[in-house]
Amino acid sequence: MLIVISPAKSLDFKTPSAIKNYTIPGLLAESEKLVCRLKTMSPKQLSTLMGISDDLGELNFQRFQSWQLPFTPENAKQAVLAFNGDVYQGLQATTLSAEKLLLAQSKLRILSGLYGVLKPLDMIQPYRLEMGTKLKYYKSKDLYSFWNPLITKKINEAVTDSGSNILINLASVEYFKSIDRKKLKAEIVTPDFKDFKNGSYKMISFLAKRARGLMTRFILENNINYPSDLLAFDTEGYSFNSRLSKPGNPVFTREN
Repeated sequence: MLIVISPAKSLDFKTPSAIKNYTIPGLLAESEKLVCRLKTMSPKQLSTLMGISDDLGELNFQRFQSWQLPFTPENAKQAVLAFNGDVYQGLQATTLSAEKLLLAQSKLRILSGLYGVLKPLDMIQPYRLEMGTKLKYYKSKDLYSFWNPLITKKINEAVTDSGSNILINLASVEYFKSIDRKKLKAEIVTPDFKDFKNGSYKMISFLAKRARGLMTRFILENNINYPSDLLAFDTEGYSFNSRLSKPGNPVFTREN
């Protein structure tokens, strides 16, 4: 069983890593091509491209100018420990044992606009580049066309290596679109998470993101290998809702 999740805009490069083990991203040569393109852009151009404030444009200009190879523990950090958004607040990777973090290397992949596909312990340097960004690179009109064949190939390899044809999709719609579903050699299971609000169950974005992280941790901690075992997920008050669920789309709900 393989899990895919999205990256996060929020980053933590100040907290020391909880584990010394690290790996190098498998598509780093492609990342370098994108960074070389991004280094030619001004802070204002980056702000316009990404739809971000001038301050964030300046921050990411400095990040891309500072981006350099090789990646080392002195200038980079393991991806699953560096990302710090809602998904990662739920995952709480810093409190996973070293054994579980190493298990995550075979069971978890992080989709990324700059790095394509990351193993949890792959080193990254600070960046912001969402998958939906319309960054052109030679014949590629955007990041989807740039990454699609490479990401699909890597995910298929990871599914095969996992020993199961099950892919648990805990990524956002934006990031999962980077995979060519027609060429994906896996059975996709997409859990959804809904909270009761104003008389009905609704998907509330930041809560659903956090729940994806909770589910990822649940799978890793229990070394789950079968989709049926996901139905036992009950972290932070969630429970399986058979009435709202469909084949390949288990829904978990909770009362607030």
